[in-house]
Amino acid sequence: VTAETRRARRTELELKTLTDKIIGAAIEVHRHLGPGLLESAYEVSLADELERSGLAIERQKPLPISYKGRLLDAAYRLDLVVNRSVLLELKSVAHLEPIHEAQVLTYLRLSPPGRSSHQLQRPPSASGPQTFRLHSVLSELRALRASAVNKSPLHSS
Repeated sequence: VTAETRRARRTELELKTLTDKIIGAAIEVHRHLGPGLLESAYEVSLADELERSGLAIERQKPLPISYKGRLLDAAYRLDLVVNRSVLLELKSVAHLEPIHEAQVLTYLRLSPPGRSSHQLQRPPSASGPQTFRLHSVLSELRALRASAVNKSPLHSS
């Protein structure tokens, strides 16, 4: 096993640990606030919960687009960036749609490579473990949403 392989495995484990913490924080916020609030309420609460757990949070981080070698402000804003490595795009909707996933993947694609103050660390590719983890997180959040809807007093018989 090469040093690069060990480093990649360690990075993947660190990312999984981080996303598990984020999901736990999201569940805690949802349990406390319940469904039906605006995204901004969940955003500020989740940012607070994540900061309390010692994670570095950036809210409404600008994302310029790179066009022909120039960075242009396109008014894109990333809801939350955790530890400069995980992008959270919050949605307060009844159902997550394919367009929501496409939005996150577009943000990752638009993010220039490198690590300046305005850039998000990019995964090595748009496919692979990171994309799988995105699908996994979306599945977990869909299950959380379904559970909350089923427990809502508005949905009782």
